[in-house]
Amino acid sequence: MKGLPYEVKTLIQKARESAMLAVETYNRPTASFRSGAYVVLMTIAWTSLFHASFFRRKIKPFYRKSNSQHYVKLDGELKRWELKECLQQFYKDDNPPVRKNLEFFIGLRNKIEHCSLAQLDPEFFGECQAMLLNFESTLTSAFGARYAIHGGLSFTLQFSKDGPQKSSAPTGKSQQRTFKAVKQFVDAFRSGLSTEVQDSLEYSFKVYLVPKMGNHPSGDAFAVEFVKYDPAKPEEMKQYEKVVAMIKPKEVRVANRGLLKAGQVAAEVSKKLGRKFSLYDNMLCYQHFNARPKKGASDPSSCDIRYCQYDDLHKDYGYNPAWVVFLAEKLSDPETYALIILKNKRTGKTNSAAEVQDGKKTIWPGRRNLN
Repeated sequence: MKGLPYEVKTLIQKARESAMLAVETYNRPTASFRSGAYVVLMTIAWTSLFHASFFRRKIKPFYRKSNSQHYVKLDGELKRWELKECLQQFYKDDNPPVRKNLEFFIGLRNKIEHCSLAQLDPEFFGECQAMLLNFESTLTSAFGARYAIHGGLSFTLQFSKDGPQKSSAPTGKSQQRTFKAVKQFVDAFRSGLSTEVQDSLEYSFKVYLVPKMGNHPSGDAFAVEFVKYDPAKPEEMKQYEKVVAMIKPKEVRVANRGLLKAGQVAAEVSKKLGRKFSLYDNMLCYQHFNARPKKGASDPSSCDIRYCQYDDLHKDYGYNPAWVVFLAEKLSDPETYALIILKNKRTGKTNSAAEVQDGKKTIWPGRRNLN
């Protein structure tokens, strides 16, 4: 790594070793915490790679104090940008499939970091593979092919000629809840992607292993080969496309997958709170937190996409599972529950989150609106 600053070389080494350790862990036959460990280690690898790139460009990847040129310190050390902030600083307003792939894992990491759900491993294998290939491509593009790590990797051996099957949900109640929450997140994230991103190999890399018939034509032939798409050889590529078409399972994109209806939100929040939570209560909450506009608004799609999405075809709304989690957390506080639910039911008034200042209840005059 001659010619690069010491800090850059150190970060590249950390990034490469984290990526190799991630692959080693994922490919270990006895690993039960496969995806969780892989995602955590690859997050470290990507973060280190971005930091190396920033330092090389004379950009210091540290958080600054508000309205100050001084940096934030954590335990005496400068606080470095996390992966989410690295993406914002690196891509700015661009949203390529590589970025969407990493955003998927940022959201997934906290959900699987402390649980072991082997049943979900096949669910996002394609995203895991793309995350690794994107890392290799970004590494070599930024620092040259001599830093590539693919030479130390090989294909994993399989015990079955069939592909990995999606396992059924776990039986324990605690694991069932975790399984459901992770599955809802995966479905909701994918449903929000454009068709272009979903079909991109940089978001999710899917391959088909097709057995070679007959003996090898030569002694130096590979048992497994990657065929790169080459537009300069259209006729040859058409033959490969025919093979893929014969074995490719039909994947139908389902609109609004993973979203909840208002009635489902009410039922889920009721369970979490241990008290009745009605459709009217849900209306009070989305108005209070500005999660979605009122019925009849000039722009019905102006939602907080973290919690709610507008369906133009059916002229209604779907709620992300995160909305249930958010409400259960907020309404578990007695003062917040009294302010949003009890107070409004007594007075018929609705209040926005902006009307609550410094932890004090500030009730503004208004009139009842059931929309």
